Amino acid sequence: MSAEITESELRERVRTLLSEIHPDDPSVDSITFRGAQYDHGLAWVHFPEGLGGLGLSRADQAIVADELGSNAKNITNDLAVNAIGIGMGAPTVLTYGTPDMHERFLRPIFTGEEIWCQMFSEPGAGSDVAGLSSRAVRDGDDWIINGQKVWTSLAHHSTYGMLLVRTDPSLPKHDGMSYFVLDMKAPGVDVRPLHQITGEAEFNEVFFNDVRIPHSMMLGHEGQGWRVAITTLMNERVALAGNSSRRGQGDIAKLVETWQTRRHDYGSSASEVAQRALAQDKVLQTYIEAEMLRITHERAKASMTQGVPGPEGSVGKLMSAELNKKIYEVAMDLLGNDALTYEPGYELRRPGDHAMEGDSTLKHAFLRMRAQSIEGGTSEIMRNILAERVLGLPGDVRNDKDVPWVEIPRSG
Repeated sequence: MSAEITESELRERVRTLLSEIHPDDPSVDSITFRGAQYDHGLAWVHFPEGLGGLGLSRADQAIVADELGSNAKNITNDLAVNAIGIGMGAPTVLTYGTPDMHERFLRPIFTGEEIWCQMFSEPGAGSDVAGLSSRAVRDGDDWIINGQKVWTSLAHHSTYGMLLVRTDPSLPKHDGMSYFVLDMKAPGVDVRPLHQITGEAEFNEVFFNDVRIPHSMMLGHEGQGWRVAITTLMNERVALAGNSSRRGQGDIAKLVETWQTRRHDYGSSASEVAQRALAQDKVLQTYIEAEMLRITHERAKASMTQGVPGPEGSVGKLMSAELNKKIYEVAMDLLGNDALTYEPGYELRRPGDHAMEGDSTLKHAFLRMRAQSIEGGTSEIMRNILAERVLGLPGDVRNDKDVPWVEIPRSG
């Protein structure tokens, strides 16, 4: 906590906000309330004053969340409002954007008025993002973009996208890229759905056909794209690690609720009593792991400042991805034979088009969580980062590190 603002004073600021405008008031929508929260400096307290913050520590945001949660019921989670924009776009814009960009983008990102997406991965550049081939060619005050991106979450809803493209193929792959903010409605941007095992298409592939982007929409300098992208990726891993600061919240709460409902399904025979005890042990062990991860994540956030998060984001991202898969695997065990069918079927649709309730939400989450160990950097990549940057182990052999991108052999 800053010496200028104590914890009690920060809590009083939150209570002042709620006295002026309250999210539980039926006449107050989420955008209006979150706009007021931004204007009070309570959106991201570690951001500068006037830009949604108070210049405090990142860890102090948990105080704001606690005070809001204790005094209001209708609080919308940041990840539900604008997961990519709030978790990744805003920190990147703050770090590398111009003052005009700060004023233009940060508030509507937080309110959810403008949804953002992230366009890094390509069909030939997934885990090796620096191998991407989408090109940008300078034409006066504009850049002309051609290429393709894949696995772009929420591109069909997005107003803006964070775009990483190659601007100089004569340089090594990490040096010849630049980073832009792209208007997703610009001529030449073609968004196509990618359906996953849930039957939904929250992911997309995006094609660029002579798309023009003003040079003023570049984040950072020309050729600085990889450095800017690292800021996005590090914040992405923190965001994907989860942001619950209260014990027993989030996905683990759904498992506990399922246990409370299903624990009476076991009979009184010796084998069924044993099965019940085994199931209870699995639930308890998973709860313990969730609590350990929550505490570890809070400790990591407490050590972070306004700048780019360090490898602690990879710890949280890796462990939360593996834990969330386990949570719903245990939930499926509790459902027994009922877990063998997926009531919504495999109708191709966009997220939210089909209302689910009861056990269907658990089955959907079980299928969806398979993606968590892939999106935002695979679990294997997270382990490599931790091995090299935390444990100090030798890095992988990278024969193409200093080779001009144009000279690197590629298939097809």
